[in-house]
Amino acid sequence: MKFFKLPDLGEGIPEAEIVTWHVKPGDTVEEDQPLVSVETAKAIVEVPSPQTGQIAKLFAKEGDVVHTGEPLVEFANVEDEDTGTVVGKIEQASKQDDEEEQFFIGAPPESRAEQTPKAAPAIRALAKKMGVDLRQVTGTGPNQQILSADVETAAASTAIGGEPVRGVRRQMAINMAKADQEVVPVTIFDDADIEHWQEKEDITIRLVSAIGHACEAEPGLNAWFDGVRMTRVLHKHIDLGVAVDTEKGLFVPVLRNITGRSREDLREGLNRLRADVKARTIPPSELQGATLTLSNFGTIAGRYASPIVVPPTVCILGTGKIRREPIVVADQVSIHKIIPLSLTFDHRAVTGGEAARFLHAIKMHLES
Repeated sequence: MKFFKLPDLGEGIPEAEIVTWHVKPGDTVEEDQPLVSVETAKAIVEVPSPQTGQIAKLFAKEGDVVHTGEPLVEFANVEDEDTGTVVGKIEQASKQDDEEEQFFIGAPPESRAEQTPKAAPAIRALAKKMGVDLRQVTGTGPNQQILSADVETAAASTAIGGEPVRGVRRQMAINMAKADQEVVPVTIFDDADIEHWQEKEDITIRLVSAIGHACEAEPGLNAWFDGVRMTRVLHKHIDLGVAVDTEKGLFVPVLRNITGRSREDLREGLNRLRADVKARTIPPSELQGATLTLSNFGTIAGRYASPIVVPPTVCILGTGKIRREPIVVADQVSIHKIIPLSLTFDHRAVTGGEAARFLHAIKMHLES
């Protein structure tokens, strides 16, 4: 092997940012020795050497974004015919001016899509005139098509000292734009009376249990929907994505099989996921495959919201800040603890009746 390319770091991770090189040109490395630490939208990952050999060249600087299938290092004293997968001019760590467009055979489709941004010729000309790298622009048009407004925004951001959005925040921006283009969202609201809860009740685990109960009562919301093929998959297991806020951005680790585990086991699993997220050691597999999502934003602030459904899931439950307010019980006014509930669902795949029954089941379980 002459050129070692960025390997597939997990499903749905088309790129990574170089954090730290552990080698330099001229170094001799052993097989499986760490070459570089990279930051993906999921975690910080060490990439090991695929072989023993001497490093001849590095193809990116710290802070650069490299796409899956693009070269990371060149090994010295290896015959050219061993490369096999790299065609065309290879970008050096120090970039040249006005290079021809580069391409790499063997890069996966999502990587090639990143190298060829969706933009009309006129938009490309505008970007060149304004000094904007289209690979760093997230399109807001249909199918992430880059519009003139996107180029102008990127140019203005650069002019005022803006920094590129990368890693977790970049992936969040892409996912939110995709959701906005695809999903037909509707949000319904309700309140649950939780006055009977114990003082030290585990609120999150109670919510997890209520969601599990609701999925059994109305299974149509524990589903994935493909709007292109017009297909729906109903899941037997309930794998709940739980939104975790960090300084780096939003993570959604997945709590697996929530109805098949004790509350103690769920709490232990959730603590582990959150600790791994904060340490940036969580495996990419633990951030994939959610069948629906919980956002407990009320631990910070806010009463109601319109949470975003991210395809292929079809719903997300948002819970607001618990408050005390007067309610009428048996013709008497009492002060009770209330938790606000906001359920957003994709109306392409879920009917209003299904969503209302799902939210009612959550409310009844919390109040029981």
